[in-house]
Amino acid sequence: MDLNDSPEQAEYRERVRTWLRDNAADAPRVRGEGMIQDEDERVAAWRTWQRRLVEGGLCGVTWPEEFGGAGKGPIEQVIVNQELAQAGVPGPLDFIGVGMMGPAIIVHGTDEQKRRHLGPLLHGDEVFCQLFSEPAAGSDLAGVTTRAVQQDDGSFRITGQKVWTTNAQFSAYGVLLARTDADVPKHKGLTMFIVPMDAPGVTIRGLRQISGEAEFNEVFLDEVEVGADAVLGQVGAGWTTALTVLMFERLAIGTAPIGYSAERFAAAIADAPGAREDSAVRQEIGRIGTELIASRFNGHRMISELAGGGVPGPEFGLAKVTMVSAAVDAGDLIGDVLGPDALDHDDEWGYMISFLPGLKSAGGTEEILRNTIGERVLGLPPEPRLDKGVPFSELRSRQEA
Repeated sequence: MDLNDSPEQAEYRERVRTWLRDNAADAPRVRGEGMIQDEDERVAAWRTWQRRLVEGGLCGVTWPEEFGGAGKGPIEQVIVNQELAQAGVPGPLDFIGVGMMGPAIIVHGTDEQKRRHLGPLLHGDEVFCQLFSEPAAGSDLAGVTTRAVQQDDGSFRITGQKVWTTNAQFSAYGVLLARTDADVPKHKGLTMFIVPMDAPGVTIRGLRQISGEAEFNEVFLDEVEVGADAVLGQVGAGWTTALTVLMFERLAIGTAPIGYSAERFAAAIADAPGAREDSAVRQEIGRIGTELIASRFNGHRMISELAGGGVPGPEFGLAKVTMVSAAVDAGDLIGDVLGPDALDHDDEWGYMISFLPGLKSAGGTEEILRNTIGERVLGLPPEPRLDKGVPFSELRSRQEA
């Protein structure tokens, strides 16, 4: 791996930096001190900013040019992420849509789906959400029970409940995983759909977080009707489409800047009374700093692999596990040393400390990712599975019995 910018990358970084110098003053405050308090006003301002980022080539960086993207590689995306963080301005409003749903539509969508959705999604006109997790199917995503029943005219009626759905409250569409066949093993009877969030039968209820915000929602679907053209990919092949989304999700979480670095968190507590003299604090700074630095260099390695033509594999989940766990520990240490002031809503650390623990579940829980890495990367024996090869309907019957 090469940790230095090539001449071409250095030139690209300078172009990004120049654009941000010229435009950063127009970026909305969406976090911390000075944040736009009214959600509708904040979302509207953030949509406008996303359009500006598209115009500057800083949104949809890795999307093909034919779909409105910049046609760049993963290293250029990292450069943009770094410069956005350095400038202190937000990325796109629809991080989920641009980073995960759009790429899934590019890979699996029909020509009509690409034509209809990619342009509005990229420009923030239509936000997308991810309707995957359910009350009884989060880590075991293939266990979803939301059902989609095909009608005689080819349409589907969808009934079920989703939970932890980010941005559902202002999303135009959701990419939803549902069960279309319960008489085959659970991974084989799934289908992915693009569902209008304003369709009759869709109910959205916010879930209040410890940060005071309600970014997550539970979504109820009661006989929601969608056409046959709403299927993303193939009927019965929803697990393949879901893996594409999860691959991009874990890559995004594992490589995006989240506001912490070894240097920043150490500086935040260095001047706290007694911190320098406390050997336990110094040791914890060293341990967490090592993890954060290792995560940074592991990210460089992954990006170098992608730039060389590789594809994100199960090992990419390790970046997410390491980075998030270290960042949560860093937030805990800052809270211990700085005290209640660190949790002030307007403090630069307050939002991150309250938000970061949720990332332990986003993109797959740490336990599931560790199992996947152990089995698929290290070649360890898989955990016993009683559901392998068993029709989903029989699994349900056994559970109910």
